[in-house]
Amino acid sequence: MKSMVPAELRMPAEWEPHDATWLSWPANLTDWPGKIAPVSWAFGEMARKISQGEMVHIIVNSAAHEKKATRILRLAGVDFARIRFFRFPSNRGWTRDSGPMFVQRTAERDVAVIRFRFTAWARYPDWKKDDATPPRAAQALKLPLIRAHHGNQEVVLEGGSIDVNGKGTLLTTEECLLDESVQVRNPGFTKQDYETVFKTYYGVSNVVWLGSGITGDDTHGHVDDLCRFVNPTTVVLIQEENSRDENYKALKENMERLEGVRLLNGSKLNIVPLPMPSPLYFNGLRLPASYANFYISNRYVIVPTFNDPNDRLALGILSELFTDRTVVGIHAVDVVLGFGTLHCLTQQQPAPLR
Repeated sequence: MKSMVPAELRMPAEWEPHDATWLSWPANLTDWPGKIAPVSWAFGEMARKISQGEMVHIIVNSAAHEKKATRILRLAGVDFARIRFFRFPSNRGWTRDSGPMFVQRTAERDVAVIRFRFTAWARYPDWKKDDATPPRAAQALKLPLIRAHHGNQEVVLEGGSIDVNGKGTLLTTEECLLDESVQVRNPGFTKQDYETVFKTYYGVSNVVWLGSGITGDDTHGHVDDLCRFVNPTTVVLIQEENSRDENYKALKENMERLEGVRLLNGSKLNIVPLPMPSPLYFNGLRLPASYANFYISNRYVIVPTFNDPNDRLALGILSELFTDRTVVGIHAVDVVLGFGTLHCLTQQQPAPLR
């Protein structure tokens, strides 16, 4: 589809109506060493829940890959009337970051794909197939494609690095976007540069900058493991009670930052603490296990769980906040071996403005 200069664009909040959710069926064995089978079953359960309220668009590498996915989905009891496969070659399965990101065009009252570049979190060498996914998705869906630029530079941005409330406010972290020496996405970019990009392509004029993300996150600070909007005026923020834990100081600092935040109408932000599970490790590395990595679909809020006593507490807190949806846990101990969980694997395709 043709690239175009954006007019008035808006990124809806995740709880606003979706036409579909995108997933990329697991294929990269290095993401889940020895665990691709249980991870595939987790995908099957995600698709089963999400498809009860919307279409599920699944990226597969080939006909053979689609056949494998179909087998798992059929055994999981998924309604295939709500499943659509897209055969796009891919490197990894983290659709939040490499898949199509969608915005509403307010004048046309339709949906477009924003084409940010993807460079595997400025960390891994295999990204070129994933980087080609957004234009392929726009072409397959026959949607406009808007290429994100700032000055003469194409903008690199991952969906997990931001979260919006649909009312002009966006959350992100300095660690992810402003660090000048580690995993640099857009060399030389300042806060002002990013805030201009967010206003132009997301319709956001109030950017909340948190500090650092959680330990073990190989994205270097994605906000979707840390702090999430649950309605236009409320966020949940991960907190660590153990003062000796390596996350304790950064999470406390982020709470202090949020306490001073004002929304566009001048009101204070409502902050609800969300616990952390006990630390999980694989081969000596701490994994980014976080209840904040939930995904809000039309009918369900699916929450990663970790065989931890705090699973029940986190599900209870989120159930009180999402009274219009059913909150369910999905076992994610195997999934988090890939350094992400449910939100990292999903991307919402919003419905057009009515």
